Amino acid sequence: MRYIDIHTHVISPDRDAYPLDPLGGVQSGWSQERTLTPRQLLDAMDEAGADKAVVVQASTAYGFDNSYVADSVEKHGDGRLLGVGSVDILAGDATDRLDHWVNQRGLVGIRLFSTGSTMPSQATWLNDPRTFDAWGWMQDNDLPVCVQMRLSGIPRLLDILARFPRLRIVLDHAAQPDLEGGPPYPNSAALFELSRFENVHLKLTNDNFERAAAREGGAQGLVAALVEHFTARRIAWGTNFPATEGRMSDLVRAAETALAGLDERDRQMIFADTALSLYPRLREQES
Repeated sequence: MRYIDIHTHVISPDRDAYPLDPLGGVQSGWSQERTLTPRQLLDAMDEAGADKAVVVQASTAYGFDNSYVADSVEKHGDGRLLGVGSVDILAGDATDRLDHWVNQRGLVGIRLFSTGSTMPSQATWLNDPRTFDAWGWMQDNDLPVCVQMRLSGIPRLLDILARFPRLRIVLDHAAQPDLEGGPPYPNSAALFELSRFENVHLKLTNDNFERAAAREGGAQGLVAALVEHFTARRIAWGTNFPATEGRMSDLVRAAETALAGLDERDRQMIFADTALSLYPRLREQES
C-alpha cells in the first residue's frame, strides 16, 4: 500500500525567524507543545512508510504568513513535500497575495480557515462579495482549495459552488461531520448532499477517526458512509500530524484499521491516488 499524507504541519522552533501570528489571536495548544521541522517530518514519514506529504499552513500558529511552509518545501524534501498556504481572501489585494504564494513561492493549494480549535464558531465570510475575485482567481488557476469549516457553513459554500462551478474544493476533516446516532448520520445529511458536486472532495483525517471511535459505528462506520456517498476517488487521507498527537507510524496504523472494511482498490485510492489527482506535482520525480 502506498501512503501519501495530504495533511501535515510544520512548526519552527525559531520564533525569531518565523514569528507567530495565529488567526483569531490565540495560538493552538498543539503548536505550542509540538514543534516539527521539515527534516523531522521526513524522518517520521520514513518511519511510517509514507512516500510523500502535503504540508498545510498551521493557521493557528502563523496566520497568513506562509513563509515556513514555503521555505520547508523549497529547501527540503527533494520533491517529497508540497505546500498549501493560507491567504486572507477578504483583502483588497487578495489576488496579488495568491499570485505571490502560488506562482512565486511554489505553493500548490490554498487553505481557508473559517473555524478551528481556537476559533470555534463558523465564520460568515466564505461567500462575502469581497471574496469573489479571489475565488475566481483560484478557479481560473485550477487551484485546489482546502476549506476548514463546520456543517453550518455549507449554505455559504453552496453559494460559492453555484458562482464558481469549476472550483476544486477539499473539505478539511470532512467538514467535521455530526456523528450523533451513528450510521447513517442523519445530522450530517447536508454534507452527504454535497456529493452531487463532482468538484467537492473530502480530506479524511486521523482526527475524524479519533472522533468517531467512541461513537456508534466507529471509524469504519464513518468511512463506509463517506465512501458510499462520495466514492473513494473523491476522498484523500491525512494524518493531521503533529496536531493529532502520536507517532506518525501509529497514525498510519490507525488509518489502516479505519479503512480495513474497504476493498484494496478503494483503500489505495484514499491513501494515495486521490492525492495524486488533486496535486499532480506529487507525480514529479516518480521513479
